[in-house]
Amino acid sequence: MKLKILICLITGMAIWQCINTGTAGMGNSDPIPARKIEGSPEVIDGKFNDMGNALNMSFTDYVSTTWDFLFTRNNRTPDTELPVKPVDLAPFNSKDGDQLNVTWLGHSSLMINIDGYKILADPVFEKRISLFGPTRFNGDVPLDIQQVPNVDAVIISHDHYDHLNKYTVQRLIEKSNKFIVPLKVSDLLVGWGVPRDKIVELDWWQEYRLDQKLMVAATPARHFSGRGITDRNKTLWASWVIKTPSHRLFFSGDSGYFSGFKQIGDKYGPFDITFLECGAYGEGWPRVHMFPEQTVQAHLDLKGNVLHPIHWGTFNLALHPWYEPMMRLTDAADHANVKIATPVAGETTVYSRRMPSERWWGQAMALSGGAINSAVIE
Repeated sequence: MKLKILICLITGMAIWQCINTGTAGMGNSDPIPARKIEGSPEVIDGKFNDMGNALNMSFTDYVSTTWDFLFTRNNRTPDTELPVKPVDLAPFNSKDGDQLNVTWLGHSSLMINIDGYKILADPVFEKRISLFGPTRFNGDVPLDIQQVPNVDAVIISHDHYDHLNKYTVQRLIEKSNKFIVPLKVSDLLVGWGVPRDKIVELDWWQEYRLDQKLMVAATPARHFSGRGITDRNKTLWASWVIKTPSHRLFFSGDSGYFSGFKQIGDKYGPFDITFLECGAYGEGWPRVHMFPEQTVQAHLDLKGNVLHPIHWGTFNLALHPWYEPMMRLTDAADHANVKIATPVAGETTVYSRRMPSERWWGQAMALSGGAINSAVIE
């Protein structure tokens, strides 16, 4: 017991010092070249404004939370690997000019085909998110990165390790036409070898057109950024709108619930599909990650048709049971009469045709070698 207390105190002190001085993830940090942040209304005293979301927990709170992380299991990881489907690349490679299909690779990683344009959102093709970070519940990524075809764009929501992976980015340099990122994230990418002329860097409410038909807009999110001890909020974070004449989708990245969802819905909605985070929440950080009930409300604020939950069922990043986000979200969605897509990792959702709707997490053990059913959602 004394050893446990000592480990908890040391670990809690390290986490408390890191988070309160700038870190947002564990692992080696990469130096960010000095460059002025010019013209952004989101900058206050040289840092991006986190809407008062700083995780200013007391040292005691961190020690308590660290104890729970280290020594309380609470079904935070499944007993067996969760079901995975090998990715069918045919929908992603389709050149049909009127389609919307999305393959969930686990966590927040998406392969999007919107009217023939191919986009990757927050791609992470590694088993482990950082040197000291958690590994995937379901082992391998559903698709080897070598099999990923050339894409029109890679979109990054923010610089945290579970959304931006150095080795994934480096292996996508030759495959992607553009990397679309929030302000200052470009410095990381350039440091990793991405040519600056391949990078599009946007502030909130700025738009970029790949051509006359495809528009991408950076929109607000309630979160924070940082990859090391000294770079807290030195890069911007964002949610994203992807729009063509035929379809609209919203990608939340990471965000706590806030009034900005309604503003985004009023400006860019309605959306065919909203991809909204629903996991890794906690009472100690209620403003930077949504609780599942808030996810449903955000979907309604955005004027979404189908809700596709992300940021769950892949990594052990919080204290709740691994399945709890979807148990709570489906209850809230049923109550609000919200349609949801519930694929397993590797499965493709095809808008207005066939969408996965099996609540497979309740039968994860039985489904580990079985088929996943689908239902039609118009």
